[in-house]
Amino acid sequence: MKKILAWKLAVLVTALTMLAVTVSSAEDTGNDKCLSCHSNKDIIKKSGERLYLDPAMFAVTSHAAIGCSTCHDSVTANHPNDGFKPSKASCKECHSSVQSEYAASIHGGKAACNDCHNPHEVKSLVAVSGSDINEKCAKCHNLGKIVKSHDKWLPQADLHIDALPCVTCHTSSKNYVITMSIQKRQAGKTSYGDFKTANHEELAALNPINGDVSRLIDKNGDRLISLKELRDFNFEVRKKDMRLWGMMMPEVATHSFQILENRWDCSFCHASGPKAMQKSFMAFPDTSGGYTRVEVENGAILDILYGTPDFYMMGSTRSTALNIIGAMIIAGGMMMPIVHGSFRFLTRRNRKEH
Repeated sequence: MKKILAWKLAVLVTALTMLAVTVSSAEDTGNDKCLSCHSNKDIIKKSGERLYLDPAMFAVTSHAAIGCSTCHDSVTANHPNDGFKPSKASCKECHSSVQSEYAASIHGGKAACNDCHNPHEVKSLVAVSGSDINEKCAKCHNLGKIVKSHDKWLPQADLHIDALPCVTCHTSSKNYVITMSIQKRQAGKTSYGDFKTANHEELAALNPINGDVSRLIDKNGDRLISLKELRDFNFEVRKKDMRLWGMMMPEVATHSFQILENRWDCSFCHASGPKAMQKSFMAFPDTSGGYTRVEVENGAILDILYGTPDFYMMGSTRSTALNIIGAMIIAGGMMMPIVHGSFRFLTRRNRKEH
């Protein structure tokens, strides 16, 4: 009986050991071996910058989870001493639907996936900022020329482009949200536009709770920023040459780059979407170069009396009472020259006689 129990115990231990090895093998993507060379900056001197991988940036990508060998399946055990150049998978092998959508767009034959996306740093839409997206577009599209061409029909084109990622108007995404970030004034600059999105190191210097930069605003750590928390932070941060900045972004990314007729209509943003515009997030930079979003209480961008954040959208932020008062002021201002001109016209003969 004891021999039977000992045999069963041995079988059970062996099975558990094999299971542990299997799980361990499944979790081991083999990335560590690749990164032992490719995360060393010495490889830049030997073989060029394109072969260097920032391990922190790569770790947060979906590509890190599937492993290097999934895309580079021809790498041998003797690499890099075998003399063979590893193969690279094409994006459409995994992203065929995106590839089809992109191929039909106006960019389809003008730029490849890698021209905009580094596969070793690619992130989801919620982990990037609007300014990061526009930097990608600016690799081919000169910002000055963009402002000049839009200025022909778009009032204050420079301000619009500063508050909108290009994809907000040039893709067919259905829903839009406001994504806010913390910006810091550039050293030695004084004008209103001389701000740049603050990085993790700059925010960490403000001594957040437990070192978590999101706790600079989300004081209670409940992962929901209230309007009071936002107002309090906005009041304090202005003393430190910083500000909150909001950008309207697609909630879901598409690759259907195109010129859409309804984006020429001001009401697309300024009247037709108050409900969508009320949904907002706060984006906090992390050590990987990406962002973590925390939801903000509804109505953040409608809080114009408190000025949080630096984002004003006429139409969505309209007030009936203020509209009436404004109309009365405009009407009163117009009446003065009209009445004065009419009086002078009616008394012109009398003035000529005297």
